[in-house]
Amino acid sequence: MPGSQPSIGQLLATAGIDPFEARLLLAHALGLTRVQLITKSHEQPGPAQVLAVRELFARRRAGEPVAYLVGYREFHALRLRVTPDVLIPRPETELLVDLASERIDRFVEQGVEPASLRVLDLGTGSGAIAIALAHLHPGLRVTAVDISAAALALARGNATAHGLDIEFIEGSWFEGLAGRRFDLIVSNPPYVRADDPHLGQGDLRFEPVGALTDRFDGLAALRVLCAQGAAHLLAGGCLLMEHGFDQAVAVRGLLLDAGFVDVASWVDLAGIERVSGGRVG
Repeated sequence: MPGSQPSIGQLLATAGIDPFEARLLLAHALGLTRVQLITKSHEQPGPAQVLAVRELFARRRAGEPVAYLVGYREFHALRLRVTPDVLIPRPETELLVDLASERIDRFVEQGVEPASLRVLDLGTGSGAIAIALAHLHPGLRVTAVDISAAALALARGNATAHGLDIEFIEGSWFEGLAGRRFDLIVSNPPYVRADDPHLGQGDLRFEPVGALTDRFDGLAALRVLCAQGAAHLLAGGCLLMEHGFDQAVAVRGLLLDAGFVDVASWVDLAGIERVSGGRVG
């Protein structure tokens, strides 16, 4: 019967979730832009569309991440496909990309062509870091590693969608890289402690546990990266790693113990020491 279906505006008003998220999910379900949500707010979607919208709203009310519901997340101005097989790219990780990009620029300023530079992204997940760097520096030789075949399949698809040629390798950290050296190694490894209560809260409840925590003290992967990283770096090469809000001192210690120089940490937009790194002599 005409008028029995709720309008777009009524669906928004009864979403029961954050208004911004409601608009994002509604636009996704109906195939509309956010502007069209306003101009068509009095229109009535069909019954199947209403059911789809209400299901998305219910899943979000249950805590399911918006990125998994819509199937993508924006990262460094790039749209990347994401699924529950991978960690959702976060704004703070853009600091790692920016720092890595600065170091690539320094190499270029010294007369090194991007095509001669080798960059390694360990634990690539959706491919966010590797793809952002390859996009920022055309011709850059990027290798991305992950232990998850499902994650690598997703990352390959994201790279292809952006027309980027990236080498993907399935393995745990430096496995499969014997004898290979790089100018720059970057990683956003699992660093959440096993007893951290945040693992049972918010989006983290739905993300792959292995991408979040080492199921120990949060430093296991960082220890591997520091201990083995120098052997896979060319002279003057750098290792940059994202880590937890309270791990900077420990990570700097790991880097110094492994013989890295120019060891430092950098803060994110929240003023938290989020990335640490060093250089081999």
